Amino acid sequence: MQHLSVKHLLGIKDLTREDINLILDTAENFKEVINRPIKKVPSLRDITIANIFFENSTRTRLSFELAEKRLSADVINFSSSSSSVKKGETLLDTVNNILAMKVDMIVMRHSSVGSPHYLSKHIKAKIVNAGDGTHEHPTQALLDAFTIKEKFGHVEGKKVCIFGDILHSRVALSNIFALQKLGAEVMVCGPITLLPKYIKDLNVKVELDLKKALEWCDVANVLRIQLERQTIKYFPSLREYSLYYGINKSLLDSLNKEIMIMHPGPINRGVELSSDVADSHHSVILNQVENGVAVRMAVLYLLAGATE
Repeated sequence: MQHLSVKHLLGIKDLTREDINLILDTAENFKEVINRPIKKVPSLRDITIANIFFENSTRTRLSFELAEKRLSADVINFSSSSSSVKKGETLLDTVNNILAMKVDMIVMRHSSVGSPHYLSKHIKAKIVNAGDGTHEHPTQALLDAFTIKEKFGHVEGKKVCIFGDILHSRVALSNIFALQKLGAEVMVCGPITLLPKYIKDLNVKVELDLKKALEWCDVANVLRIQLERQTIKYFPSLREYSLYYGINKSLLDSLNKEIMIMHPGPINRGVELSSDVADSHHSVILNQVENGVAVRMAVLYLLAGATE
């Protein structure tokens, strides 16, 4: 069995191109498994995995849980809203109490940037970052890359534009790292108030005009406006945002080519995407959801075999 060069999946930044290709190739095999009548394999039969979510999540948590169960792992779920964290317990104490129950792997989402990196220095269990603040969301970027590869046969040379709230998005940063490592060209497009100051340091193209960005790209990865992470107003109103940066069918029809529409979900319908785009043949949004399970199975399987 081939091994990853890392013990944990903390971010795409830590992975080599070979690591990413190994995960995508392994996910391809698992995608065949989850489309069989019997969708389970005994690969992680002796492994116990704790899903520890300190932030609300539906898609990511369910996707990881399903991936774990498809691999026959024992699964425990922890939600901070009903835990001793509310009583003032520290992150490390919470995790150590869970590890005392002989847990081998932790899938964690936390609102604080760097929290999985901090934990990785203090505990022995393998850690998968399911999103840390506005920093990284590695498995989302991997499933996005897998979906692009599945559609086009390769990622290298493809033009991918990430639209919307780049400033507050952990998906954007992980995607930029993954796509660049796989040889894609990357552009970001959105209101200037939603683009981070460091964006040009990441060696990406920047475009403020929606139509020009759509004419440039092969793939549009459209992000949700993260209202819950915005402490001040970055644009006048959702209606105005939709007017300048919302993608609708007439806009897509005006292009002289077909482009692929992606979205990490949940969609603000009528804001960043109109329903006739989200549900159109351009969209691979539901493919992304299906691919998420296969990619997360691959990550868990490879990390379980990672050498100490």
